[in-house]
Amino acid sequence: MADWVEACAVDDVEEEDVIRFDHGGRTFAIYRSPDDEFFATDGFCTHEKAHLADGLVMDDIIECPKHNGRFNYKTGQAKGAPVCVNLATYSVKIEAGKVMIQI
Repeated sequence: MADWVEACAVDDVEEEDVIRFDHGGRTFAIYRSPDDEFFATDGFCTHEKAHLADGLVMDDIIECPKHNGRFNYKTGQAKGAPVCVNLATYSVKIEAGKVMIQI
């Protein structure tokens, strides 16, 4: 069964931005949309293993800082070359001002 873990405080993530979260030897990326919704994906690009938290967030897209590969951070869908493998996504909930992800 998956566990809920505290990733960060709501205020730690700016609107339309991403931060890195490490837990249990894994790296995740936590996103805040312009609509004030939160999302979580694996933290590394599926193509070159660059940290997505160093990338650029635009609308619902995260752009890898290494080669400009793009993913939809809400669905994990790869948006074309050079990336072709989707990101894993994780359920998110907010509790008492904390962003919780299910891993």
